[in-house]
Amino acid sequence: MQASQTLQRLEKWLLRKTGKAIADYNMIADGDTVLVCVSGGKDSQTLLSLLRLLQRRAPVKFRLIAMNLDQKQPGFPAETLPAWFTQNGVEFRIVEADTYSVVKEKIPEGKTTCSLCSRLRRGIIYRTAKELGANKIALGHHRDDMVHTLFLNLLFGGKLKAMPPKLVTDDGAHIVIRPLAYCAENDIARYAKGMEFPIIPCNLCGSQNNLQRQKIREMMQDWDRRFPGRTEAVFTALQNVVPSHLADNALFDFRALKREGQIGDEGDPLFDPPELPPVGSFPLPVRFEIQADY
Repeated sequence: MQASQTLQRLEKWLLRKTGKAIADYNMIADGDTVLVCVSGGKDSQTLLSLLRLLQRRAPVKFRLIAMNLDQKQPGFPAETLPAWFTQNGVEFRIVEADTYSVVKEKIPEGKTTCSLCSRLRRGIIYRTAKELGANKIALGHHRDDMVHTLFLNLLFGGKLKAMPPKLVTDDGAHIVIRPLAYCAENDIARYAKGMEFPIIPCNLCGSQNNLQRQKIREMMQDWDRRFPGRTEAVFTALQNVVPSHLADNALFDFRALKREGQIGDEGDPLFDPPELPPVGSFPLPVRFEIQADY
């Protein structure tokens, strides 16, 4: 079926955002083999779709391999993604590993399981990338995930740390990229709905209402309702770090700071009040409503 004009505009918007993130952080180069981790959720499905479109248009040649990890949780529709990959001509690898039993055995009932589950998945992904000769690993984390991670570390971990668009893996063998770094979750959700992807929700851990990430998500949703543009503002801040106005001696040598005897052209930045843009000056995301005419 032909996509509606609204869906086409949304796809173009997401492609532009994804392409800019890839270019800004030099995520994909000529000759790369990119392992795209597809859980079956809206984010990873959108990531794969956009990368396939960019693969046809990009001036560089790169290979895409979709990977899904079957963690053997009860009720997981194991045939859904292989059938969809095959139908759409996607090169893929299905990896079966019973991490479900490991998580249930190690984590007491009522405790959050995401940390252990994530560590187990990470090791399997690294091993699979090595087996397939992939030098890049693409994950479906988006702009909202990066902002939420900042507040998670700030409020619960005591660190000014977020989720980078690009990093080297723990073993130094691969580079992890997040091409959806500039994309808003709401836009991704609308696109996934419009494309009618076979969405598989993560129910490995069941309902975990005590997740700290969920609390942060609710906090940001409340902020964005009351003060539109807050998520965009925070993400912009992640790209405009001023180490001299924080307090980390490892980033800025405060101990060696001495009186220069001359004030710079911009005045004294240590005492001048910050010049903040007025509320509402950050560009709001484009909103798309997917129609049922595709």
